[in-house]
Amino acid sequence: MHRISFLAIGFLLQCVLCQSTDIIYEKINQLKINQFQVIGSHNSYRLRMDENIFRWLSRFDSGVAEDLDFSHSTLEEQFSQFGIRQIELDIYYDPEGGLFNKRLGNSVSKDPVRPNFPELMEPGLKILHFPDIDFMTNYLTFKHALAVIKKWSNEHPNHFPIFILIEAKDEGVSDKNPFLSLFGFVRPLEFGIDALNTIDDEIRDVFGTDLEGVITPDNIRGDSESLEDVILNGGWPTLGDSRGKVMFGLDNQGQVMADYITGHPGLKGRILFVEANPGTPEAAFIGMNTPNPEIEKRVQQGYLVRTRADTDTRQARSGDSTRRDTALASGAHFISTDYYTPDFRHKTSSEWSDYSVTLPGHVPVRINPVNGPTDLIGIEIEKNKTK
Repeated sequence: MHRISFLAIGFLLQCVLCQSTDIIYEKINQLKINQFQVIGSHNSYRLRMDENIFRWLSRFDSGVAEDLDFSHSTLEEQFSQFGIRQIELDIYYDPEGGLFNKRLGNSVSKDPVRPNFPELMEPGLKILHFPDIDFMTNYLTFKHALAVIKKWSNEHPNHFPIFILIEAKDEGVSDKNPFLSLFGFVRPLEFGIDALNTIDDEIRDVFGTDLEGVITPDNIRGDSESLEDVILNGGWPTLGDSRGKVMFGLDNQGQVMADYITGHPGLKGRILFVEANPGTPEAAFIGMNTPNPEIEKRVQQGYLVRTRADTDTRQARSGDSTRRDTALASGAHFISTDYYTPDFRHKTSSEWSDYSVTLPGHVPVRINPVNGPTDLIGIEIEKNKTK
């Protein structure tokens, strides 16, 4: 009898705990996506430069070479192993194909100047950091990276929405000195309206014309004329409605951003959110690379904010965590870093530290310390912790 009673009590307690967990989980799902904070990666696609090119660059500009001495894991590894929920992709326009098939920097390396990559000969947006010199990447094409993201997302439907920041680039070596184009250095194409339209087109090609798994400005704005009016009045979607989805942002301002908005007031019909100035109908996302007190103000108002925990390789070398800690405390939603894990050389070289950027408990997402409910701080948002 006593054993049966203990079993019954144990079963009852288990049911109560399950119900309590379900209630908390539902509360978490009812929060808006701007009430959380995640870690992001900077230049998320990038691989370390060819060693011979790196040595060559170091002789000409050791400072630039030092800044570029980092590398990233694949996107799948970033998502699954390190809990990254915001990434950055740099893209170049290549409507005819073959524009970036020649890598002049390889003339000082063991690799061919014209590598045999069929993807580079196909029309479409290409991913790289800088033509001719800094071109090593996990993904040659924008579509390839998108396909990888979509596959991972489909396999992990519980994930916090991944924010994909896109920088449209049109600068090459010959832009520094046009005379260098005579030696065969690539002249990238300008990122005009046709190129910007290609970004939306390629996203639809991968995610589908209905964009079912994508959070877009149209989803947020609804019938309003102003996207900003909606997000300043609690209009971001709930986590429950956003799990397993992605959203895109344009990491350009000036003429590129203006061209993307042209004909699309309030970003109607567009896929990417933009870094528009507060007070404009398109404002919803703000990039503030340097952590500062204004971030908390913008977070409280309702904007999504991205900042950077480190710059180049400086913090990874010095071990100074001041900027990182300020960024985490600021309430910025996306804390971007090149070091979600310490540089592997810190164990063998005094030039490197064990600096890294993670959320407390090494979780992928936490309640935002500025505008999130304090009674839910420390509650697990995703089911599986990162390593």
